[in-house]
Amino acid sequence: MEEARLIYSGVAHNLPNEPGRRLVVDVGGGSTELIIGERFEPLELESLQMGCVSLSQRFFGDGRLSPKRIERARLAARLELEPIQAAFLRRGWERAVGSSGTVRAIADSIRALDPAAASVTPAGVELLLRRLGEAGHLRALELDAVTDERRPVFPGGVVILAEIIDALGIQQLRFAEGALRDGLLYDMVGRMTRSDARERTVGSMQRRYHVDLEQAGRVEATALQFLSQVRSPWGLEDPLAELSVTWAARLHEIGLDVAHNGYHRHGAYLLENADMPGFSREEQQLMARLVGAHRRKLALERLEDLIPPWDRLAIFLIVLLRLAVLLHRGRSAEALPNIELTPRGRTLELRFPSRWLGEHPLTVADLQLEIGYLRPEGMRLRVFSGSRTG
Repeated sequence: MEEARLIYSGVAHNLPNEPGRRLVVDVGGGSTELIIGERFEPLELESLQMGCVSLSQRFFGDGRLSPKRIERARLAARLELEPIQAAFLRRGWERAVGSSGTVRAIADSIRALDPAAASVTPAGVELLLRRLGEAGHLRALELDAVTDERRPVFPGGVVILAEIIDALGIQQLRFAEGALRDGLLYDMVGRMTRSDARERTVGSMQRRYHVDLEQAGRVEATALQFLSQVRSPWGLEDPLAELSVTWAARLHEIGLDVAHNGYHRHGAYLLENADMPGFSREEQQLMARLVGAHRRKLALERLEDLIPPWDRLAIFLIVLLRLAVLLHRGRSAEALPNIELTPRGRTLELRFPSRWLGEHPLTVADLQLEIGYLRPEGMRLRVFSGSRTG
């Protein structure tokens, strides 16, 4: 799904900014992406586990071509398309475009066979399929638009596009510049210009899972304030540290929409397995670990699966998030006092204003439990009351 989103972004930025919906088709080597969108916003995304390489190897791996083999390949492609056909037809579109080298080679080959062809049409694809069947073998296929490198995977690409055109009733498909690499570049630019797809995804998940936005905002503000005090001593200068704490704070309660019991584990599962546009797998995994460990007994055995340095540093982010959640467990809008954090290796000292802890015995009880939760994981929490000179 993330690949589909990026492909659509790359194509959309290379097309006129016209009103109405467009269908984008990208036939890749191992997968095929279908996206319906409007201007720069994808509305329907699908990634099918069939591509020109996999289908060609399955049905034309020995290089032989025949109408019977082509028909068997078309049936396989049809089966992959059937589950998404109704949803795409229901959504509808005004224009269809194709991207990637496979679609370009098909469009150029059709134009070579029929110079009057201005786009890929059902008749043009059928003409190309007949030419493939008549060739008998890939060695005998004479199409200038098909390079020697692309020749072994070309039949699978033609079959896939033919079945897409047939299943979705496409009458005209034009080639469009731009694809995955362009989408990645535009995504990176967006992250630097306040148009970060990840922010939109987090907001969407907050709405979908009915997050208490005020509570999430309180936890976020406190966690970030804590991070600002320990960033350098704990080696958390990487921007992903702040981003991960921010996202985890905003989404730490999404598991409540599944069940109250063990909701932190439900939240972690959702974050690790959901389609989250804009997020890399590594970012999702880090965020999932933070949310999954933000309360109760710590389960840190999976931190070693994170990419370095987060396999080592994630524990520090978890501690900050846990403390922010603990201090806002009462869900009160009352502001917290100034709390000083002093990290000393894997020891974290918390210093509260004089008398504040005495006025909040439930917080003291929670902090005592937290000391016990952190100790087995090699983290030591020390809590003080009053200023250093008091």
